[in-house]
Order: sequence, then C-alpha cells, then structure tokens
Amino acid sequence: MKYYLIAGEPSGDALGARLIEALRRKDKDAQFFGIGGDSMKALGFSSLFDISELAVMGIMEVIPSIPRILKRMNQTIAEIKSLKPDVIITIDSWSFCARIHKKIRKLHLNIPQVHYVAPQVWAWKKKRARTMYKYIDLLLTLFPNEPQYFIPNHLPAVFVGHPVIESAVVNAAPKGTFRERHNIPADKRIMLILPGSRHNEVKNLLPDFLNAIHKLSAEYPDFVYVLPTVSTVAARVKKMLANSTVPALVVEGEQERRSAFQDADAAIAASGTVALELAIVKVPHIVAYKVPKLTELLVRNFLHFRFINLSNILLNRLIVPELLQNHCNPENIAFYMRQLIEKQPLYNSQIEGFEQVRKILGMGEQIPSDNAAAAILNFIRKQ
Repeated sequence: MKYYLIAGEPSGDALGARLIEALRRKDKDAQFFGIGGDSMKALGFSSLFDISELAVMGIMEVIPSIPRILKRMNQTIAEIKSLKPDVIITIDSWSFCARIHKKIRKLHLNIPQVHYVAPQVWAWKKKRARTMYKYIDLLLTLFPNEPQYFIPNHLPAVFVGHPVIESAVVNAAPKGTFRERHNIPADKRIMLILPGSRHNEVKNLLPDFLNAIHKLSAEYPDFVYVLPTVSTVAARVKKMLANSTVPALVVEGEQERRSAFQDADAAIAASGTVALELAIVKVPHIVAYKVPKLTELLVRNFLHFRFINLSNILLNRLIVPELLQNHCNPENIAFYMRQLIEKQPLYNSQIEGFEQVRKILGMGEQIPSDNAAAAILNFIRKQ
C-alpha cells in the first residue's frame, strides 16, 4: 500500500516517524510519500519539501508567507493526484492540513482521508467539530475525552493514546549519559532552555528566557544551561546566543535532546508538547508563551480554556506556572524558577502532579503508534 503522510511541524514529524515504524510492522511492503521532517527522513522518507516552510504561527507572521504556503499546497495536491495513494494521513498542523483535505475532497479521488491529532475544539472554534466529517473520514485523538466532540457530528473518531509516552525523550538512555558526554561535573545542575521549534517562537521567547537566566546565573552558579534545538531554527538560536552573555550549550539531534531531558534538573519551556515530555520525565519547569499583540486581540474572543499547559489540563489544576503575553517576562520567569530551584512548595506540587499525569496517560500500558496504525488499517479494510 501507498501511504501519503503530511506532517507540518517538528512535533508532527516525530509522530509521523513513529507511525511509519508502526505501519511497517503491520505492512511489510508499505510505501511512504508526502511531507515530513528530520525524524521521518531518518527512516528513509523523502519529503516533497522542507517542513520549515510551513512552521509559521501568528496572524502577522502568516500573512507574508501565504504565497509560499499556497504554492506548496498546490504542489502537494499535484503529487497526490499523480501518486494516487491508498490513504492520506495528515498529522497535526490542522490549519494547513484542513485545506489539503478540502481540496482533495473536491477532486473526488475516492482516497480515504485520515487526520491524526484532533484540533482542540474544546478550547476554541467548537463549531469546527460539526463540519470536519465533510472532508475527513477518520480522526485519531490523543486524549480519551476527545471522540465525544466528533462522533455525534458524524465523524468516526478513535482514541489511540498520547505519543509522549513512547517518545524518545521518555524512553531514553540511562540517566547520566548527557553529563558524561559533555563532561558536566556531578556537582553542577542542568537547566534546559526550550524556546520552541518555530522561528517566531524563538524570536519572541528566547530573549526573555536568556534575560531571566542572566539574573539566575549570578544567584545559582552551580547551574549549566543547555539549549536543545532542531535543524529548522538552529541557525537563529546560535546567532541569538552569540549576541548574549549567557554561556549556554547548544545541542542538536534527537539523541542529544532525549539524554539532556533525562539529566535535567529544571527547565524553562515554550508551551506545547515539550512541556508534557518534561512532566513525564519529572523535570520541574515553567511554561511561557507570547504572540504579537494583534494576534492576541484577534483570537482572544475565540479562546475558551482555563489552562494551556497539558499537565494542568489533565489534572484540572495549576501545577505548572503559565506565563503568557505580558506575564512572559524575565522577572516573572526568574521568580518562578527560583521556587523550583530552591524546592519550595511549587516543586513538590509538580513532582506529585507529574506522577498523576503519567498514570492518566497510561505509561507502560499501551503503544499509541501501534494503536494508530491498527485504527488506520482497520478503517481502510472496511472501505
């Protein structure tokens, strides 16, 4: 069978790589085409173009990118028409993927269309759940409460589990590997700097992260600062650090990233899946995020959620500080990091909460990528 996979950003790329491996275990002659990043390419996947061209967030950032994105969208549609795959599987990045699905549906190619990772309709755009059945045939969700939003609206939806529980970060090399490789003494603690995998995230967040660390480094000289990054933003990260007084160690690649997570004592992170990975490996952390003011003003009325951090959402209480917009500043970041560094009550609350998060996600009890592959194959066989 020919599978056409579309992953528009690094988190989807990691998910796509595990799905490829799971499908290969069940379909020995599987052929894969589409759009992916480093993790998928490492498995021999040939991407139509680099996914960094799609990794854009924020209304003001998207507008200048529209011509390029439309061009890439048309290329994708053309390749699908030419290849005639047995199934189209889009992964996360719903804004881009939805447009692909709509165009494919209008062409009446009779190819099953699957989307992996449900849009967060519980947080915003709830009406979206009512219309998705028109252009996708199957939805794979990460959380057990999500199918209830779609099944009553004529869209088959299957809970397959959250991929974080089988990620390389969670199932990494033994603790101490990163320290040994980089000659970090035992009396030094490690703090991770995680400003995101998109250019605008790094641009918006890294200066505040570095300024906060500048304040902390004088108070806590026993810390080593490590910034794991991805190829899409590595050049920007290194350039920004070159102009900073913070002596951070920049590392690239999945092996470096997962061993750094295992050895970390604390972290400052952009909001997203990375924060859930930190929770799973029990690294105390805060999350921070900001978007341009116009973007904030335009979306504010559409957002309907209490928390943005997945650990807080799963537990329905605040254990990880969320520093958003004006609250995302060096002073606030340093304030909360001091509480974690000094193991104040916030630290204990996080450690206890992270254990609950692990249980909710079913650590050790399921393999989400295998569940996803089985759901896709079962669906196709019924067509």
